[in-house]
Amino acid sequence: MKKNFAEVLGTFILVFFGCGSAVLMGDFIGFHGIAVAFGLSIVAAAYGIGAISGAHLNPAVSLGVMLAGRMSAGEFIAYAVSQIIGATLGALAIYVIASGSDDFTVAANGLGQNGFGPGNNGEYGLMAALLFEFIATFVFVTVILGATQASAPAAMAGLAIGLTLTGIHLVGINVTGVSVNPARSIGPALFVGGAALGQLWVFIVAPLAGGALAGIVHAAGLTAADENA
Repeated sequence: MKKNFAEVLGTFILVFFGCGSAVLMGDFIGFHGIAVAFGLSIVAAAYGIGAISGAHLNPAVSLGVMLAGRMSAGEFIAYAVSQIIGATLGALAIYVIASGSDDFTVAANGLGQNGFGPGNNGEYGLMAALLFEFIATFVFVTVILGATQASAPAAMAGLAIGLTLTGIHLVGINVTGVSVNPARSIGPALFVGGAALGQLWVFIVAPLAGGALAGIVHAAGLTAADENA
């Protein structure tokens, strides 16, 4: 239960920092500031709860970890459920806070939900969204698996992972708003509804596929250090 609670709290932090920065401060800090906020949320959670649960905060990460042989299927399911709960609570907190402004409406301002096509940032199409989310998640989970393997310097893992997520956002916010995390997408979409829910499958399927491939490649030893070297 302690691990599950840590994943709820950590994913709450991710959504509250990242999506909260977009909703509450987006007009002031822009894409660069939002990218940094998402990266800092990972750093905060990694060093705050990483020793308890590993601070996955993301079903795609947990799937990659499972396929790399580091956790069981049962643990993966429990982590994924906890992450979705945390993301939903994070989106709810943002919604309640943002509603304190007379100028805020979910329809006009959103909750940092992911999306593509007309009306979404660069208006990229479906294939661009799928490809970006798949590649970005593969890279993200590969970095996580590499940074947390036994031979890696443990003290630097949280920083490396956070900076990677920042970089991913700097590349892709204009494409999809950046998911690389089904839980992060589910939370806001549940409150926004409409197109956010209609497009949600993209931000579940593509990240899970990218995370799965990263786990399989790591298990095959292609991205894992030779511990006997």
